[in-house]
Amino acid sequence: MNEVEIKFEREDRNGIVAVGTYLLDAARRLGIELESEQFGETDFFVVKVTSGSELLSAPSKLEIELLSAERREQGERFANHAKIERLGEISIMTTEKKQEEKPAEEEKKEEYRKEFEELPLEKKIASLLELEAIALNETFSFVINSPYKIIDMAMGVLAEFGLKMEDEAKNETRPEEHKSKDDAKDKAKEESKSKKTTRSKKPNPPQTA
Repeated sequence: MNEVEIKFEREDRNGIVAVGTYLLDAARRLGIELESEQFGETDFFVVKVTSGSELLSAPSKLEIELLSAERREQGERFANHAKIERLGEISIMTTEKKQEEKPAEEEKKEEYRKEFEELPLEKKIASLLELEAIALNETFSFVINSPYKIIDMAMGVLAEFGLKMEDEAKNETRPEEHKSKDDAKDKAKEESKSKKTTRSKKPNPPQTA
């Protein structure tokens, strides 16, 4: 089977992915969100390949242009450009996540939590009951006013649209070298399919008695 074992060392997660998978997609399948690094006006997901670099596609033009020779020698790659092309085992070290300041919304939640902890027991119970009543009322109103069939149809359309948008977004992040190869493969598949269809439509020769 064309599958590769990949390990993300910092997160201590490993799994199996198919040949042809980009490192960015492999990380996401294992529930890992990569840190981005800005190069000019564009963000790229930089990772360090600690072992198995020979199993990946060659560095793209953008990687050679934007990553210094020293960084490339240390095994750094753009996760959305590095594609797994051969069988084996790969180990990846991701960039350490930056400690971000809590947004205002998070600070408000924290403040509310502290205030709630300081309330006497009776007021805590009263507050919880009030919140639960509001939630139940909103849920009941939603169920009454929502035609299920329309929601199902809308969800189906949104899901299809979402998948299409996701595919287009992925293609936009791929290196140009890979796009041209994929286009050639798709064209070859279409031509092969067209030939098979033409053959199947040819009439059988008349039979002689």
